[in-house]
Amino acid sequence: MKRDLPVYNIEGTDFIVDVALLQLREKENPENIIRVFDMRDIGDGYVFDYNSKIKNLPVHLSEYHESTVVKIPELVKLDPVGMAKKYGYTEAEVQNKTDFDIIVDQQALGKRLMGHLTTIDIADHLFYVDIPMDMLRPKDDVLSNGIVFSQIEHYYDDEREMYMIPYNPKTHEFQEIDHQSITSLPKDLIVISFPHESVLDPVGYNRKGGWDETDGLKEVNIRSHFKAEQVDWKETGIDETIKENIKKQQSLKQPDESHTSGKRQRRGPKL
Repeated sequence: MKRDLPVYNIEGTDFIVDVALLQLREKENPENIIRVFDMRDIGDGYVFDYNSKIKNLPVHLSEYHESTVVKIPELVKLDPVGMAKKYGYTEAEVQNKTDFDIIVDQQALGKRLMGHLTTIDIADHLFYVDIPMDMLRPKDDVLSNGIVFSQIEHYYDDEREMYMIPYNPKTHEFQEIDHQSITSLPKDLIVISFPHESVLDPVGYNRKGGWDETDGLKEVNIRSHFKAEQVDWKETGIDETIKENIKKQQSLKQPDESHTSGKRQRRGPKL
């Protein structure tokens, strides 16, 4: 049976607390949404600037001048039933827990804080997510250059929120493709996709950036292991690049007819 979601009033306006989507939704205007992760996490709740005219976070400078600071309780206080259901706990188990306790994988976090590096399976080979070395480092292969994050920045797909890179399964390395000359699909390479390093190892990423090591974990969470996905070459758009390169090469091979006919006219004197 579908239950009625709890309602929280903010300065005279009722908002539905939807922990499944991690948002507050205006009861009378469901299109007006305040995302929990657009608020500031202060540990025992969330704080945000609220403009009562637009009934949302201010966007323009004038709206900031007319705003007040609002604090709301943690989601586990606003909707313990919904939080238990979303994260696989019983209602009794969420009692006396914080949002951080419930949302963040405590086992994975504990292992990471003890020094265990996150791992990722790439085409059946194990890699370590090594943020200090700026790379995915292959296990048991000291000769491999691995996958260096700074070398694959231009392969990040903003829409997918994933890296999509050419990869050599034999050398366990990222391998660049010459898009200017390629005329056939690379036989020794595959295309793989995996998340940004801030998702693969948020703790290590925070440390490198100088932030608190648990900053933002409620939003991205933390995992001990990932598996890279293999992507079909067709999804990379390389087919069009290959076709264009073949056309270019063919045009370069075609003889210049006017130049050839000119040579024929000058070939030898008339007898």
